Amino acid sequence: MLDITNGRKVLVISDLHMGVGRRDDLAGNGAFLTDVLEAYYLQNDWALVLNGDIEELLRYSLPAIREQWPRLFRVFDRFAEDGRLYKTLGNHDAGLVFEKEYPYPLYHAVRIETGIIPVYVYHGHQSSRMYTSFNTLINASIRFILKPVGIRNISTARSPHRRFYVEKQAYDFSLANNCISIIGHTHRALFESLGRFDFIKFEIERLCRDYPAAEGEERERIAHEVRMLRRDLTKLKRSERRDVLRQSLYGDELPVPCLFNSGSAIGKKGVNAIELNNESISLVYWFMVGKGKNFVSRGGYKVYVLPGTNYCRSVLNYDQLTHVKARIELLGPSSSVEQMYE
Repeated sequence: MLDITNGRKVLVISDLHMGVGRRDDLAGNGAFLTDVLEAYYLQNDWALVLNGDIEELLRYSLPAIREQWPRLFRVFDRFAEDGRLYKTLGNHDAGLVFEKEYPYPLYHAVRIETGIIPVYVYHGHQSSRMYTSFNTLINASIRFILKPVGIRNISTARSPHRRFYVEKQAYDFSLANNCISIIGHTHRALFESLGRFDFIKFEIERLCRDYPAAEGEERERIAHEVRMLRRDLTKLKRSERRDVLRQSLYGDELPVPCLFNSGSAIGKKGVNAIELNNESISLVYWFMVGKGKNFVSRGGYKVYVLPGTNYCRSVLNYDQLTHVKARIELLGPSSSVEQMYE
């Protein structure tokens, strides 16, 4: 268990897929991520939870990966030396349990005690039928078929249906246990059970409510942002299957904000992660100046530039844990409010 009731801050990051050579999935963000972990999180006394699929053991050996990424492992070592490193197993690095000299303790899940609501961090593949039933076959196909021909990871992240199933199982677990789950695995950032598609719809609705009272430049800004968000929505419809987009983790009910996903560290335009303390939870996005996602670059988000670098951090979503807990209690299946009217 990781106790943060004393105010300690925690970074949750997943899916680094550290590999070797030019087909290494982390090659594009590796140096950037190492700098950010060292200069921002290590130096400011954060704890670090590496939530699965850190080393790409389905395609490479651990010694080869460690040789490829010595500086990043040195940063991990410094977190570990201070008792600030927690590492869960994913489907791509489950083989670490057989590495006798692996230097870090390994967990299937980490419970974080916030003093407000329990938080469980686990990779998420545990709820995937594909990986629990056919993991040996998948491992062999990736190592001996996909790796030689240079195909990148084919994972749940590429399949909307499989991704939905994994997220739904994690969502149901959180509902049943009145807790927060933070997963990885699907490579899709989620905040309070909402993905980017659902969040955009709620954001457009909020802006439309603000529009009538706005004046001048603020009114023009809202109109412009709604136009841009509608374009983003159209792009997402093209990239996802429509029948999947119509589905919801929470059916026809209001969303219960119990599921979060830290996204991945191998995005083409930056790195997503979850930040947590004993009062609040945030979905953050790190990117390099001039290379961030369009919806962040449009100016709707505050951007912090790490001193002496061109590395930028934006908080995409933020909420107080007391608010999250209240909505879980009021909207969840065990809601005392519902029971009053039964």
